[in-house]
Amino acid sequence: MDDDFNIALRQTAELMDRELRALLPQTEALEKPLFEAMRYAVLSPGKRMRAFLAIQSADLFAVPRLHSVRVAAALEMVHSYSLIHDDLPCMDDDDLRRGLPTVHRKFDEATAVLAGDALQSLAFETIGDMKTHPSAEIRLQLVNRLARAIGAQGMVGGQMMDIHAETTPIDIATITRLQRLKTGALISFACEAGGILGHASPPLAQALKAYSHDLGLAFQIADDILDKEGSPEEMGKATGKDAEAGKATFVSLMGLEEARAHAAILVDQAIDHLEPFGPKADLLRHAARFSIHRRN
Repeated sequence: MDDDFNIALRQTAELMDRELRALLPQTEALEKPLFEAMRYAVLSPGKRMRAFLAIQSADLFAVPRLHSVRVAAALEMVHSYSLIHDDLPCMDDDDLRRGLPTVHRKFDEATAVLAGDALQSLAFETIGDMKTHPSAEIRLQLVNRLARAIGAQGMVGGQMMDIHAETTPIDIATITRLQRLKTGALISFACEAGGILGHASPPLAQALKAYSHDLGLAFQIADDILDKEGSPEEMGKATGKDAEAGKATFVSLMGLEEARAHAAILVDQAIDHLEPFGPKADLLRHAARFSIHRRN
């Protein structure tokens, strides 16, 4: 099963590279630096986990890959936009991402802001295109759900809470909500998108939502553990910045071992939610385990 999962993850990365290259044109016009920055961000090496979740969730309902791959590509654009902005001097002020200079370091700060803006816009353009799905109702559901996932009541709201946490002590309930928004909302959309594409029944849609809910939190706890234990070489970025800044994390509030145990419980819960899908969901089960055993 390890081999099956690793092969599927690698195939997803290859699919994304092809699709994203096709969706991100090159140009010699005056806006050339913008397109170069967009391609630099979205084509940098990454796990493509959100894309993997979207495609595998859609596969549960035999959704044609033509549709799920486009949604997955849009997800990768949104994720890249969020990383570009997260790395900016006014946010986390990071110099490295995935072992490469961050976009504002490679280009400049203004270009980085514009590249993030343009990737978000292109993501919605991609999802709204008839190539993504012939049904306008399905496309509208995807657009609406993605907008909520990344807006003030989702990822961006979580980022605002994260800024607040830099100067104000927060408790475990608050950091749980923060991370459900900042990290979990986009992971939830990845899984729920498969159900939307596949016309999932309410019980099956709820099962995917519950799976993504627990997976997203476990994924973030694993990130906090890696920030504590991982090396910059493994992570491809600076580590230990939250601890240096005195910012609350799951590790700082729970302790390393309790955080590790809590992540394992969340993964078990996530896997239990997939019971209605039977063996078809084995790759999603493996993705949940991978989320807390990865090294970057």
